[in-house]
Amino acid sequence: MLKPARLLACIMFASPLAGAALPFPIAPVKYQLVDTGYSTEAAVEAVKQSTVAAQVSGRVAEVNFDAGDYVKAGSVIVRLSAQELSSAVTGSQAQVAQADAALANARANYQRQQQLFQQKFISQAALDHATTEFHAAEAAARAARAGVGQTAAVRGYTVITAPYSGVVAARHVEVGETVTPGTPLMTGFDPKDMRVTADVPQYKLAEVKASPRVAVEIPSLNKWIEATGVTVLPSADVATHTVKVRIDLPTNLEGVIPGMFARAHFSVGSARKLTIPSGAVVRRSEITAVYVVRQDRVSLRQIRLGTPNGRGQVEVLAGLNPGDVIALDPVKAGIYAKSAANQPPRK
Repeated sequence: MLKPARLLACIMFASPLAGAALPFPIAPVKYQLVDTGYSTEAAVEAVKQSTVAAQVSGRVAEVNFDAGDYVKAGSVIVRLSAQELSSAVTGSQAQVAQADAALANARANYQRQQQLFQQKFISQAALDHATTEFHAAEAAARAARAGVGQTAAVRGYTVITAPYSGVVAARHVEVGETVTPGTPLMTGFDPKDMRVTADVPQYKLAEVKASPRVAVEIPSLNKWIEATGVTVLPSADVATHTVKVRIDLPTNLEGVIPGMFARAHFSVGSARKLTIPSGAVVRRSEITAVYVVRQDRVSLRQIRLGTPNGRGQVEVLAGLNPGDVIALDPVKAGIYAKSAANQPPRK
């Protein structure tokens, strides 16, 4: 296996293909006006992300979704065994029936006592006693009905539904497990709405607040995203003396998921820098290079890069000069250079 230095030396000198047109696009290296500012590491998070927990004790009877599944709002995600709660509801209903029977008896007795009092067959004290029993029976009946409603509501907690449409990030229980109130059941998030959070030092807050443009870089996706809004939270971390900044992203971003590493770039000004398209850069092991074109001769030249500017361009710190012509398609340029090296020398 060739070492990077020998690999670079082998490609640096390529024989020309006489009269052949270049089969790849080229562009000159030049200075451009690019944004300058402050950049910091950040993380992607969902605007809507929550963990659904059990509200009653019970045994897990059904788990209808797994991690990665899409769930519509209102869908049953977990169902708990409701045998004990069903028995409680039945008992509450029996208490209601008993209370209603006692109320009917107390009402009838109260009405009889009123007639007897009007005919002066009983005293005021006897009527007052019947009145008190009737009102007590009414209160007992209302309490019994309320108990049935409360028990029915608790039984409803055995059917856990999705609070909003989204994707399941993790399931925390299996069928047959026993859960108690507060036990996590399932975690999910809405993939439509994402944002980025970054911890910004206090001394950089003025620049961040004054930034007219904020771009978010997702290195793993090789993607730059223009932010739609920035919110600076009104509190600082006592230990790190940083302030959390939330950066809103456009909706329905493909491939962007919570937990991804990101970089937030806050633009505070502009400057002229030597830049090249990011797609023209070749990275092989520790070598960063571009294919430089001189007439029909192609050579691989090592360069040193600066910070990407978020518009598909990256700053060149060393290795290129203004006016140098580079290949915009390094794959085709590499094939061309290899073919040229294998051609017999011209006589």
